[in-house]
Amino acid sequence: MTKKITISLPDELADRLAEEPNASAYVAESLRRRVAGEKTREILRRVGFEITDEGVARVHAEMEQLRASITPELREQAAQLQAEVLAARARASR
Repeated sequence: MTKKITISLPDELADRLAEEPNASAYVAESLRRRVAGEKTREILRRVGFEITDEGVARVHAEMEQLRASITPELREQAAQLQAEVLAARARASR
């Protein structure tokens, strides 16, 4: 069952939503993810973990710093290591 509602959005979000072929599905999926996150935070809170918006923002900032520190050289080294691991697995499975 579905229900039709009317909402107001900031211009930038309305413009982004207008790009979607199925705006209702996009909003529904976004809301489902939000609700799942809220449920996860509640479960973690009940077992003693307090997940705050500030803590999440701090971790996101740290992740961005780490991403920014990945140079093309490091990416190349990682690709080489991955190829070596995959080759070793292939040899081991023969």
